[in-house]
This record gives sequence, C-alpha cells and structure tokens, in this order.
Amino acid sequence: MAKISKKDLIEAAFRARQRAVAPYSKFKVGAALLTKSGKIITGANVESASYGLTCCAERVALFTALTEGHRRFAAIAIVARAPGGPMPCGACRQLLVEYAPNLLVWVADGASRRQIREFSVGELLPAAFVEVPKNSG
Repeated sequence: MAKISKKDLIEAAFRARQRAVAPYSKFKVGAALLTKSGKIITGANVESASYGLTCCAERVALFTALTEGHRRFAAIAIVARAPGGPMPCGACRQLLVEYAPNLLVWVADGASRRQIREFSVGELLPAAFVEVPKNSG
C-alpha cells in the first residue's frame, strides 16, 4: 500500500469539491475519506430545495465507504472556499464519532489549500452520544 499524505488527501477532497451540486447556496464542499487499508473514498455535498434533505460531503463519503464494506478509517480531508477551511456540521460530527472515533480531520480552504487545520473527532464532538449495543457484554 502506498502511503497517502495529508496533501494527497486534501487534493482528493479538492477534486471531489468540483463535483458538488450546490445550486442554492453555491457553497461547494468536497471530502476525501482515507480507509486504514489506504483507499480514498470521496464525496461532495448535494443540495435540495428542501434544505433538510441536503447531504454534506463528509456524510456522502462516509456512507459510500460504509456501503462498500469499509469499517476502519484513518483520516478525512474536507475542502471548501471558507477561511480556515470548512468545519463539519453537528450531524457529520455525530456520524464520524460513531463510525470513525479515532479519525483525524483535516480542513483546508479550497482557494489555497495551504493552511490545513487538524482535529481529532473527539475534539470536534466532546462527550458525544454513542449508544451502547445491548449485547455488548
């Protein structure tokens, strides 16, 4: 497996951003999720006129990865034209903490991609709600 750098993952998110469907907000976001096996799975936000039906880039990437059978993740890069990079919304933070609790989160402004901020999922959602399965022991 080739080592995927932070810069490689940011570039994959930047390319994914170009496929965003954001006719209402014009705020295009791309995400690139790195599996522990080294596969990059991308996603872009898709908007609806009924805003509650809109899906964020992070969730598109995560849902794609999960439905492809991936369960172990190393990092996610998120890119949009936003000073300091776009921060995941609360729904995305909740899903990331449930399915990728040890994930590194890298955010970058889509204009320059130079300044990259790094967070852990725990930093983004401290004291997260995580249901304990009934048969967990």
